[in-house]
Amino acid sequence: MVQAIVFLPLLGAILAGIISLVGAHARCPSGDIVDHHDDAHGDARASAAHDDHGHNDHGHDDHHVSEPAAAGSRLAELITTGLLFVSAALSWFTLVDVGFMHHDARVVLLPWITSGDLQVAWTLRVDTLTAVMLVVVNTVSALVHLYSIGYMDEDPNRPRFFGYLSLFTFAMLMLVTSDNLVQLFFGWEGVGLASYLLIGFWYQKPSANAAAIKAFVVNRVGDFGFALGIFAIFALVGSTDFETIFHAAPGLTGKTINFFGWQAEALTLTCLLLFMGAMGKSAQFLLHTWLPDAMEGPTPVSALIHAATMVTAGVFMVARLSPLFELSPTAQAVVMFFGATTAFFAATIGLVQNDIKRIVAYSTCSQLGYMFVAMGAGAYSVGMFHLFTHAFFKALLFLGSGSVIYAMHHEQDIRNMGGLWRKIPYTFAVMCIGTLALTGFPLFAGYFSKDAIIEAAYAAHNPFAAYAYLLTIAAAGLTSFYSWRLIFKTFFGEPHDQKHYEAAHESPVWMLVPIGVLAAGSILAGLPFKELFVNPHGVEEFFRESVKMNPHILENMEHMPGWLAPLPTVMMALGLFISYLFYIRRPYLPVELARQQPMLYQFLLNKWYFDELYDWIFVRPAKWLGYTLWKKGDGFIIDGFGPDGVSARVLDVTRNVVKLQTGYLYHYAFAMLIGAAGLITWFMFGLGGQ
Repeated sequence: MVQAIVFLPLLGAILAGIISLVGAHARCPSGDIVDHHDDAHGDARASAAHDDHGHNDHGHDDHHVSEPAAAGSRLAELITTGLLFVSAALSWFTLVDVGFMHHDARVVLLPWITSGDLQVAWTLRVDTLTAVMLVVVNTVSALVHLYSIGYMDEDPNRPRFFGYLSLFTFAMLMLVTSDNLVQLFFGWEGVGLASYLLIGFWYQKPSANAAAIKAFVVNRVGDFGFALGIFAIFALVGSTDFETIFHAAPGLTGKTINFFGWQAEALTLTCLLLFMGAMGKSAQFLLHTWLPDAMEGPTPVSALIHAATMVTAGVFMVARLSPLFELSPTAQAVVMFFGATTAFFAATIGLVQNDIKRIVAYSTCSQLGYMFVAMGAGAYSVGMFHLFTHAFFKALLFLGSGSVIYAMHHEQDIRNMGGLWRKIPYTFAVMCIGTLALTGFPLFAGYFSKDAIIEAAYAAHNPFAAYAYLLTIAAAGLTSFYSWRLIFKTFFGEPHDQKHYEAAHESPVWMLVPIGVLAAGSILAGLPFKELFVNPHGVEEFFRESVKMNPHILENMEHMPGWLAPLPTVMMALGLFISYLFYIRRPYLPVELARQQPMLYQFLLNKWYFDELYDWIFVRPAKWLGYTLWKKGDGFIIDGFGPDGVSARVLDVTRNVVKLQTGYLYHYAFAMLIGAAGLITWFMFGLGGQ
């Protein structure tokens, strides 16, 4: 059964790819022609597809189509979506079978790499941790596929889009079912490739291409550290197989490894290198800059990246390697520090963003920080609980935002919205449910998982425990503020764009059904699952050996002082009240505050200036170095003294020699006379005479 779960999305991706190629050939039998348009027709082509990103010059797209849909578009949609729903149903069955019936599985498919000590096989490992991820990935992906049928209805390249979506899902499934680090790395790089293809899906837009390259390059930084971590484990243990690594891990304590002449503690260094990979993939502080730019892709892509696939890979990897991290308190402290910093940092930026998708994107960044705080505390099941609940309400918020964008004719700036609850009441209702879950309103999913993480931070014996507790509490208030700011500015007040407001309407049923299901998940994913993820006895029964928990963290969480327990809810209510005051009761206040504190406002609006800082530290020096090596090194030195230099000297010599060949007979006679005179002189006075 697990083979079907993993490979059905791959089958869908292959079939959609074939349909896309056949359709492309039918439209252009003589070969694909890519026009680099500079004229008005080219501009129309570039914006023809669902340009749902509002950062063009006008903040919206006119959404006209100049290409017919590829042949077989509907077939590709139905095949990929149908296979994903089958895979999702089997995933829920697997969760029951593995989590409750304790039928763990390990399926060896075929040998892969055999080279000396390195023995790697394609193996599918299914334990409770994997089963939870299978449910998250396949459920959200299936709903995103269904939603995309409605959202991408006017895009001419739908088969290619659905092929990429299914490929993305397959790569993530390979990652979560891996039984060794090499197979995990294959899935890891697979989701990186698929994200590049999907973020840059509208390749006619320079901004989409730039965002795709940025995501790819920033992730290469993290993946370099991840690869070094894998090499270090193989050097220490002689295997990449998880069972072998976990069995050998206790024996690595106290060992050192030479790292550029520094004798580092082996386990700590290895865990930090592995976490560096997680920082890139899960957009943690310092390697977060690609995540908001990923909004250049279609909205369903944003939902899939942010809720179920790419960004959750880092959290899953740390949970999977929990037996290593539990043996390295230093690495756990670093994980907690970066998690707490990200949770707070991303929340501050979300306060002032105006693009509806970027606000939700920064909330993803912040919530991932919460998950890593739990990982750093050793409460891996609690971090996975938040990953599980977050998948539902974050997918809901992204797809709900897509429904708003669709209704507003692809407008994304919330300053141009207002009063939409009258026009799209269904979307308004589900967006409110998603916001209640995200902010941690009692009885909604996020309330149980987020509060558990804050309790874990308080109870942890970690150098950064107090730091993490304070920052996650503060982030809870900030999250509530910017989440309700989005709701109030979008759905309440007076319409700011009367033309688009009048034309606003609910999305097609293809889009409304998935967000309805996700709204139900945003409520039902919390309380019914709390015992399995947070209760000490429930965690032991449910997760068993799939994660190595800190032995006392869950019990310590239960002994938290009673007066501190409601603090996250108080902060949530405070954020809601201030947001209501700012954007409903006294809407002049935020404008006045921004005018009084221009430096702080610009600091947050420009995302703490990280893009500018990285541009100054890395991008410009790299460009200068590349330009210098090109012009001075390659052009002047290598070409100048090499091929170009030799050829230039040969030309100089031949030009001068050619001048001797005049074509006049008396010149040649004179040259012969000089030659004869020289020869006679040599014979008379030189060696010839002797």
